[in-house]
Amino acid sequence: MSLSLLPTATPLDLSEPAPAKAVDDGARVDFWAQQALRLDWAEQWHTTHTFEPAIVPGQQELRVPAIEWFAGGKLNAAVNCVDRHVTADKGEKVALYFEGEPGDRRSITYRELQDEVCRAANALEALGIGKGDRVVIYLPVIAETIIITLAVARIGAIHSLVFGGFSAEALKFRVEDTGAKLLVTTDGQFRRGKAIPVKANADEAVSGENSIEHVLVVRRTGSEVEWTEGRDIWWHDAVGQASPEHTAEYFDAETPLFIMYTSGTTGQPKGLVHTTGGYLTQASYSHEFLFSNPDPALRDTDVHWCTADLAWVTAHTYEIYGPLSNGVTQVIFEGTPNTPHPGRHFEIIERYGVTSYYTAPTLVRSLMGWFPDGVPAHHDLSSIRMLGTVGEAVNPQAWHWLRDQLGGGTVPMVDTWWQSETGATILSPRPSDTGFKAGCASRALPGVSVRIVDDAGADVGRDEQGFIVVDGTGPAMARTVWGNPQRYLDSYWRKFAQQGYFLAGDGARYDADGHVWILGRVDDVINISGHRLSTIEIESALVSHPAVVEAGVTPVTDALTGHAVVAFVVLQSSCQNSPSEVEAQLRAHVAHMIGPIAKPSAVVVVPDVPKTRSGKIMRRLLTQMFEGTPLGDTTSLQNEESLAGIIAAVEQYKTKELS
Repeated sequence: MSLSLLPTATPLDLSEPAPAKAVDDGARVDFWAQQALRLDWAEQWHTTHTFEPAIVPGQQELRVPAIEWFAGGKLNAAVNCVDRHVTADKGEKVALYFEGEPGDRRSITYRELQDEVCRAANALEALGIGKGDRVVIYLPVIAETIIITLAVARIGAIHSLVFGGFSAEALKFRVEDTGAKLLVTTDGQFRRGKAIPVKANADEAVSGENSIEHVLVVRRTGSEVEWTEGRDIWWHDAVGQASPEHTAEYFDAETPLFIMYTSGTTGQPKGLVHTTGGYLTQASYSHEFLFSNPDPALRDTDVHWCTADLAWVTAHTYEIYGPLSNGVTQVIFEGTPNTPHPGRHFEIIERYGVTSYYTAPTLVRSLMGWFPDGVPAHHDLSSIRMLGTVGEAVNPQAWHWLRDQLGGGTVPMVDTWWQSETGATILSPRPSDTGFKAGCASRALPGVSVRIVDDAGADVGRDEQGFIVVDGTGPAMARTVWGNPQRYLDSYWRKFAQQGYFLAGDGARYDADGHVWILGRVDDVINISGHRLSTIEIESALVSHPAVVEAGVTPVTDALTGHAVVAFVVLQSSCQNSPSEVEAQLRAHVAHMIGPIAKPSAVVVVPDVPKTRSGKIMRRLLTQMFEGTPLGDTTSLQNEESLAGIIAAVEQYKTKELS
């Protein structure tokens, strides 16, 4: 079976509408209509859902799909996340526990959050920002990031958050692509024990041709900054002096809420557009389903912590809009997990009584490396009620370590699979499940459905690899690519236009029980003499070796077999073996765990592997560095500095092979 992402060579028959889906669309639409009632609406919708597929009967050309939810309804996202809880006499409940990397702390109640969001909304309007205007937010994980995000939503503008560690070049692209009128940034940010200047990157990003009128600057570190009079404005002057009274306007459900840029394997990042009513409905429902105490009477004791950077879609859904729409108390942490020591996260869990901890497999593997003997006994993690992973399929070794060390081996584990495009979780075990499978995304959440299909769109059998597609989407689905709707069609809907499936881009398989296992991006599948191997499966085997902290596996071209496996491994600091000994041991280990066909042809010891801000390993870059071809887009990396070390390690490996 081929997992090619190229359109099928067989012409589509567009003379008839796409066949009816197996999923009960009526029940799905009714489900989301019920869930939308969890929000406060100023005006009720008249049509719950419409979907115009890519196929136009009788025409050969495909069209961009049109998706709409809750047409005619009006609401305000910020009111649903803040004001309504104050109105419901929960104003004194803590909304945010903020902890800065240097140790500064701040507790913000819902009433205080309302005041701050209203001040920021007034400041935005004073700067000429209104409905439909774009605001780019280039801030670390601080309270002001959430405040300005909600303020932008409150006035009907569109926000696009950019990871605070991104380069000026990456920021510049997003500023120019969105046509933003305002950039919000900071003088600096604390990272790894240092105050890192940030404003200079912002200045460089707005130095070219763009629509920026003002740069709003938060004073965080006290760093010296260059200042452009008339353009640059201090947060404490604009927001600090504004009125805490603001009358919210209500907007159509399909009003764009934010633009989320994704890293692609080729080309520029795509700006996915999410709209207000549908996105907020699914974010609110799925957060409660996955993370809230099963006893509603005990939910006021929940303290949620999603460790993602606020610029990532996971944080939008499960650190901003989901938790706040449900009136939850949560933690936000500015710093890196090993500053000033590797136990910082354990201290935070203990200090605030975190009940749900949602993090990336990458961080779990780092914790495993820092604490090979387990979490020190003096940390009290007994508040943890459930754990979750996100970003990519979690290695079973990391899954067991997280559950055993932070959850006593008994708490529920939600291994969530979803994407920036879907806006909210699609696959996950239920928190109420009893038979968890380590590393298994399990099955679709209520209200959505998936299937695994072959290259022609036909369902595959058990234990067969295929494409995972979403055949029953939720209301949080992205509506288009900003400024490029054709790319939306071509990237996600063209391949399976006949069936009306959304192409997720990941490979997957059903196990004997019908549960779904994610196998990684289909363009990362390794084909060796016709044998199709999952990068995730080989990486899991490598990480199960006690010497390996993290592994990235990638295909490289091989004239004989088509592909060869190259493994990049980060080793435990205690490992004293030579690279040659490590290579021999790991090749034998993979052969034992999977089979000789999966043995890496090369094992390169590296200081780190390149990862996006969501913790996904950018395997494409590993291939390019090993083969010596030009690197593609690197702007989505959270650790761009790792590339030089990897290139040096590859050169050293190849020199050794030639000697």
